[in-house]
Amino acid sequence: MTHDPRSLLRPLTLAAILGLAAGAAWAEPQHGIAMYGDPALPDGFTALPYANPDAPTGGRIVTAEVGSFDSLNPYVLKGSVPWQLRFLIGESLMVRSLDEPFTEYGQIAQSVETGPNREWVEYVLNPQAKFSDGTPVTTEDVIWSFQTLGTEGNGRYRGFWEKVDKIEETAPGTVRLTFNTPDRELVMLAGLRPILKKAQWNGVDFAQSGLDMVPITTGPYVIDDFEAGRFVSLKRNPDYWGADLPTENGLHNLDEVRIEFFADETAAFEAFKTGEVNSNREFNVARWDSQYDFPAVQSGDVVKSVLPQELPSGMTGFVMNTRHDQFKDWRVRDAMLHVFNFEFINEAMTGSAQPRITSYWSNSPLAMDAGPATGRVADMLAPFAADLIPGTLDGYTLPVADGTERNRSGTRAALKQMEAAGWTVQDGVMKNAAGEPFTFNILLQSGGSENQAIVDMFVESLGRIGVTPSVEVTDPAQYKARTDALDFDMTYSRLALSLSPGNEQYLYFGSQNADTPGTRNLMGVKSPAVDTLIGQLLTATDQEDFVASVKALDRVLTAGRFYIPIYQWNVSRLAHAKQLKYPEVIPVFGDSPGWQPDLWWWQE
Repeated sequence: MTHDPRSLLRPLTLAAILGLAAGAAWAEPQHGIAMYGDPALPDGFTALPYANPDAPTGGRIVTAEVGSFDSLNPYVLKGSVPWQLRFLIGESLMVRSLDEPFTEYGQIAQSVETGPNREWVEYVLNPQAKFSDGTPVTTEDVIWSFQTLGTEGNGRYRGFWEKVDKIEETAPGTVRLTFNTPDRELVMLAGLRPILKKAQWNGVDFAQSGLDMVPITTGPYVIDDFEAGRFVSLKRNPDYWGADLPTENGLHNLDEVRIEFFADETAAFEAFKTGEVNSNREFNVARWDSQYDFPAVQSGDVVKSVLPQELPSGMTGFVMNTRHDQFKDWRVRDAMLHVFNFEFINEAMTGSAQPRITSYWSNSPLAMDAGPATGRVADMLAPFAADLIPGTLDGYTLPVADGTERNRSGTRAALKQMEAAGWTVQDGVMKNAAGEPFTFNILLQSGGSENQAIVDMFVESLGRIGVTPSVEVTDPAQYKARTDALDFDMTYSRLALSLSPGNEQYLYFGSQNADTPGTRNLMGVKSPAVDTLIGQLLTATDQEDFVASVKALDRVLTAGRFYIPIYQWNVSRLAHAKQLKYPEVIPVFGDSPGWQPDLWWWQE
């Protein structure tokens, strides 16, 4: 049985999706704050619109991850951490609504106030807020958390901290941050910094912590049990301080959230079929159609749910490291896109059922438009026209193969571009004028059989232009160390993007941290146009400029040929135990962390 609740979605205009309206003037403390305009929910609301206040508590969800872990501290760069922990154990001053692009409501903070130009933000802490050990949250904890994460934490926190002029207690239970640069999003990011207990880290090296120190936080779940590399079990805290908050009404209903780790996708899927795992998201539509007929599905004990997904496609595929000589020239990157036989690969992997990612914000109103740049987009790109890669201004689309295995048209185009970049086939091998062969490594993480199959077909196509790459498959710890150190030529990467892009774009695409270990800018793009456009989307005060800056950024990145995109997932395919239920109203951001398991419940 497949459940498809598409009819439950509310029709959304571009303005509604982006939440762009006239900016509100904040003259006093408020219950919530939006990036643009006013929060949708009034002061005194009793529950988020997509939550089920009548949901029972109990039961468990068990999911599978391919790989391993050697740390339980999601707030530092060191180690490999289950990605879910940041969302399950952590809590911040404010909490996002999944039904609004970028609106926050009070959580640890009971109110928020900001200056007329958002040059500062002030929070009054909820006096009931407590850590999981029962101790109260103080302004000292809040100030220490901001300072420590900004200086010793994961790189995702550091760019924000550089824009903070000062943080101070302005009254008992009140914390104010003052910023040193115009940036409307900073007040939103401040509300989402995790709050940790200062006393736990006295005399401890925060940046080097791993399995030995589980951060004490205020969240609804606490780590109950774990075995390094095998599983993590989290239990719902029966003494959770925030259970009666309107932002928690109907959320965090499951008694246990358990994450099991497996060596590869086959073992993970077998664990699901036998009931060791009771919820599985399937990314391969061909497998969804052909392999989900095992006994538990036939008996109805496992339910197949197809859920709408209205988020941008983001970028998933094989990223080329432009720091290395092989991929500095855009024409070489273009050749790789031509030789990558997507239409043949898509037929082999999905039966051509999944459309290709066409740009970073494809499947959304923020995607670049077809054809030449016009209007505000053209105006924003004009100052950089001399340095933009061909296709940026006049229009760019991904190469389309002829669908055959040999892909002769793509091979010819690839050879032409390689020759333009100074490489020709000599005695069957692609070489430069000095007779040096063109080669590169493709770094993969073990357990990803689908990625391996795609790479095998790609390598075969590369052979037709005289290129023989080396394929390196490493365990998760080595893979993370290699990618953090930027030690690869090409690797598989997934980059999630939202309808409310902001400061995180500097982490993904900015020049300043492009060579910093652990950067998300795996391609190594360093572009004045990109940096400027990110700045413009952050300071935009109206809908036209915000949308135009994102569309322009999408053009520069897509025409840059940094990624070889594969297929997108514009629906979510979830198979799960029949007792696992979810709300009838699917939030706009229903595929975000926080959708599962936060909104789900167990019902016999």
